[in-house]
Amino acid sequence: QVQLVESGGGLVQAGGSLRLSCAASGLTFSTYNKGWFRQPPGKEREFVAAISWSGLDTYHADSVKGRFTISRDNAKNMVYLQMNSLKPDDTAVYYCAADPKRSTTAWTNPNYYNHWGQGIQVTVSS
Repeated sequence: QVQLVESGGGLVQAGGSLRLSCAASGLTFSTYNKGWFRQPPGKEREFVAAISWSGLDTYHADSVKGRFTISRDNAKNMVYLQMNSLKPDDTAVYYCAADPKRSTTAWTNPNYYNHWGQGIQVTVSS
C-alpha cells in the first residue's frame, strides 16, 4: 500500500523559511515522479513544483519560482520542498503526490497523480 506522509509545516512569519518533507513507502520510490501541490483556503488545489523520477528534471510554478525548490533523496525515499521568502499568499494546505508515469506531460495537473499524502498546513503571517 502506497503511503505518503508530509511533515515540516507550521506557522512562520512573512520572509521566513520552511522545509517540507514527504516520506514515501509501499512503492519503488526511485521510479516515481513527485509533485507538490497546495490548496489555499476557499480555493482549488494548485500546482507548486514537480521533480522527475531521476531528479534531473524539475519544474516550479511561476508563483514560487526563485523562492521554492523541490528536491529528492531516492536513498531515503524522501522528497522535499524548501520554501524561502514566504508570503502570506503561500498560506495553504500542502500536499505531496506521486505517480509512476515516466512522461512529464501534464504533471502540473493534479489528475496526473495516483497517490497523495494527507496534506500539511503552512500558515504565513504578515
